[in-house]
Amino acid sequence: MPTTRDYRRIVLALDGALESAHMGHPDFRANGRIFATLNHDGSAGFVTLTPDQQKRLLREYPDVFTPAAGAWGRAGSTKVDLAAVDEETLGEALTLAWQNSTTRKAKNAKRKTTDAKKGKR
Repeated sequence: MPTTRDYRRIVLALDGALESAHMGHPDFRANGRIFATLNHDGSAGFVTLTPDQQKRLLREYPDVFTPAAGAWGRAGSTKVDLAAVDEETLGEALTLAWQNSTTRKAKNAKRKTTDAKKGKR
C-alpha cells in the first residue's frame, strides 16, 4: 500500500512533472496540465485518463479505481484508492496520465502550427 510520500516519489520521477496546488490540495502537472492530484486526507489520488484507459483499469482493478463524480469521471478522471493499490499498478496509472498530458501538448502544438499556416489564430 503506497503512502502519499510514495505517490509523490512516483509522480515526481516522471520527466517534467511538478508539484503545485489546486483548490487546497496537491496537484501534479506536466506541460502545464494537471494530470494527477492527491485528496485532502491523502487516502486517495486522482489521475486523468482517457475514457478507454479508465474502462480498462476499472475492469482489471475494480477495488482500486473508481470514476470521479459527474462529467469529470465520464471524461476519464479516475480516483485511486491508496489503501487498495500496489506500487506497480499506481505507477502504471500515473504514467498513463503523464503520457496523456504529453500527448495533448503535442496535438495542440501541431494544431497551432497547422492553423498558423492557414492564417488562423
